[in-house]
Order: sequence, then structure tokens, then C-alpha cells
Amino acid sequence: MPSNETRETTAFRAGLDVVRAVEPRIAAAIEQELVDQRGSLKLIASENYASPAVLLAMGNWLTDKYAEGTIGHRFYAGCANVDTVEAVAAEHARELFGADHAYVQPHSGIDANLVAFWAVLAQRVESPALTNAGARQVNELSDEDWARLRRELGDQRLLGMSLDAGGHLTHGFRPNISGKMFDQRSYGTHPDTGLLDYDQVRAAAREFRPLILLAGYSAYPRLVNFAIMREIADEVGATLMVDMAHFAGLVAGKVLTGDFDPVPHAQIVTTTTHKSLRGPRGGMVLSSAELTEQVNRGCPMVLGGPLGHIMAAKAVALAEARQPGFASYARQIVDNARALADGLRRRGATVVTGGTDNHIVLLDVHGYGLTGRQAESALLDAGIVTNRNAIPRDPNGAWYTSGIRLGTPALTTRGLDTGELDEVAQLIVTVLEATISASGSKVRYTLDKRVTDEVSERAADLMAKHPLYPQIDLG
Repeated sequence: MPSNETRETTAFRAGLDVVRAVEPRIAAAIEQELVDQRGSLKLIASENYASPAVLLAMGNWLTDKYAEGTIGHRFYAGCANVDTVEAVAAEHARELFGADHAYVQPHSGIDANLVAFWAVLAQRVESPALTNAGARQVNELSDEDWARLRRELGDQRLLGMSLDAGGHLTHGFRPNISGKMFDQRSYGTHPDTGLLDYDQVRAAAREFRPLILLAGYSAYPRLVNFAIMREIADEVGATLMVDMAHFAGLVAGKVLTGDFDPVPHAQIVTTTTHKSLRGPRGGMVLSSAELTEQVNRGCPMVLGGPLGHIMAAKAVALAEARQPGFASYARQIVDNARALADGLRRRGATVVTGGTDNHIVLLDVHGYGLTGRQAESALLDAGIVTNRNAIPRDPNGAWYTSGIRLGTPALTTRGLDTGELDEVAQLIVTVLEATISASGSKVRYTLDKRVTDEVSERAADLMAKHPLYPQIDLG
């Protein structure tokens, strides 16, 4: 290694050389992705930048090992090292979030939700009150017993946040498996304020009597009071499940505490490990002690073989999140989101709910005469990466949408501050004001190239002040 070369540069350059020798097109695509990410203003709320340590933890021979089962109870021999990796990741997760139990095997957020759904269902089915003969594991029941117990249990009912109010597809919507597992209903937000209406949630729960009351969101820019949600769940005999995939980093960084921290209030909590938590792509389940046995049956009930290399990267990311600097990072995420929302509003943009309390800013583009699809594409032309998103009671539906979802975790990782997020707001407004919708189309638009060039140049100047992975130089 040259004396002026960092360890990270040496590691990634050598790794790419090995890949290039086998399939140069893949090495080139990996290198180009770094170039593209370095040059773009990334405001996708569900994306971030993992550390070099997290990235390197994924590229190793742990990927070669099958390890179905749980720690110390595998279906394959020779899993001692996977046991160590999983145990360390689970330990960090329990300590970081204050959870009774952590299950780090899920491959994604939907996998984590499926594990949670089946764990709750299995716990209910296995309860002595239902089985009469005493608790039995769901996988030991005959088909006849299973059908009988499901009838006694009643409909599998799920009450979650509606998609246009900020909920997620995995919260019971028909295109997703969750919508086929459950008889589902949704709660929404107040039509005047866009805020979560707890009275509506309570009324819906009393009428519907769900098995699971699901809280959490992917496009709601405010906080949820999980103490109130637990009161509602207890009142109707439901299990409170929280999907904190988007805001797990804010919980880990102790920005969300008390009634706004889901872990002390929900019986089961799911999350991804990327997004605001800044780890590898993957999922995780936290639960109360009473659900430990059911959650640990995620593999083989729902999951295939756990990914040892990804669990290793989760352990590294969770260890990073336990460092004092992560709390400062999490606070800056929220400060930056508020600066972005305020900057947009001052320049005449319509921000759903009038602002934000977390990492998300939801921008209504109706006033620009655009659909979310057009706004997303126009911003991308100028080097600003966002995603279109439905807004409450969206007239354009979930595909074309009327909104743009913005998030600050990635730019905060790069080191941008509140003043620079105000400048980002100006760039966004400049593009949207200059974009003209094509007559009769929800997709086509025109945008003066002089505008895209100017905004792209200003965005590039911002990014140049905050280089991505400055310790990595591939030459």
C-alpha cells in the first residue's frame, strides 16, 4: 500500500480488481455507481450511505454458509461463527433500542413484517384459551386443528395507516401479501390538518376489532404518539405492532423518546437496517419477551437461510449507532428536515401538514400544475434525486401522485447543515417553477435546459463541499 493511500482505498480498489478480472462490466457498474452517487443531490428518504466498515463486512465468506434455525439450534453443522455474528448483532440491537428480544435474520422490511405478523398470529393460536388442551406450537397443529382455531380466533384483521396518509404497502394493501393475509382496514389523517387523527383510529378500532393495530409510516412527516396507540390497542384486545423502518435511526439516536419511542409501548416492532439507521439493506424484529419463541421461528416459517454476511454488516452498523456521534447525526437529520420544509414554504411551496418533526418532507406539487411523476423526473434532470409519493386524498392516485417525498438522512451523512438545506429548497423550487406540464399528460413536461444546467451546477458545488467517501480514491 502506498504511504499516502488509505486502508479503505486499498481494500475497495483491490476488491474491484478481483471482480474486474472475472466480469469487467460489473466492476465498471460498481465504480460508476460511486461516481453517480457522489455527483447527485440525494433526497430519497429511504436511502443513505453506509460506512466503509459496513460495506466491507458484507463482502466475505460468511455468504457461503447455510444457517437455518437460531443461535445454537441450526439445521446445519459448522455454524459457530454465524452464531457469533448473529449474537453480536442481536446484543447491539437490544442495547441500542432497549428491547427484550432482537431478531436480526430478516432479509428486508417486508420479511420483518411477515415474521411479526406470523409471530402474533402464532401466539394467539397457541394460547391455552384457544387450544383448550394447552399451548401448542402452530407448526404442530393438523390442518383440521388449524382451520378450527382460525375460526375460533375470528377473522385475521389488521388496522393500519392508509397509503395516501403515509402508510406502507406492507401494512395490509391488496397488491402486497399482507393484504391477502388479513381482512384489512385503514385509518387516515384529519382532512384539514393532515395530522394523525387518534379519535378516528380509536373509533375504527372499536368497530373493526383488529387482531393487529399497526402504527408506523413511510411518508408521514410528523410524530406518532405510541402511548395513545397502545391504549387503543389494549382497549380492543389488539396487539400493537410498529413498523419503524423509516425512523429507526431517530429512535436509536434518542431524538424520539418517551411516548414517541415505539419500543416501550409496542409488543412487536419491525424495522429495516438501512434508511436512517445507516446500515446494510436488511430487516430486524424487536419484541417483548412473551413473543420471543414465536419470533425466533421466523426461519423456517417465513424466511429462508439467514444471510451471515448481512448480519455481520448489521452488527457493525448497530455498533456504530451506539457511538455518541450517532445521536448528533440523528438530531441533525431532523434539524435539516425542518430547514428544508421551512425553506420550501418561504418560497411559496405547499408542504403537507405545514412542516415536519422527523426526517421526511412531503411536498404537494399541485400548485405548480404538475403531477408527482413529472416533478420527480424534472428534478432528476437537474441532478436532484427524489421520489414521487401520494398525498392525503390524492386525486392522481399512487402511480402518478401529486406529491414528492423528500428526506434528509443521506445529505446529513454527507455533512450538509441547515443553511445548505435552505439552499437545496431554493434549487427544488427553481426547477418546479420552471417545469411546464404537457397538455393532457401526467408524464410529459418541458423544462428549459438552461435551468437544469444552472441547478445541476449549483448542486454539484454543494456536493463538492461535502465529498462522499472521501477516504476512498479509486483513481
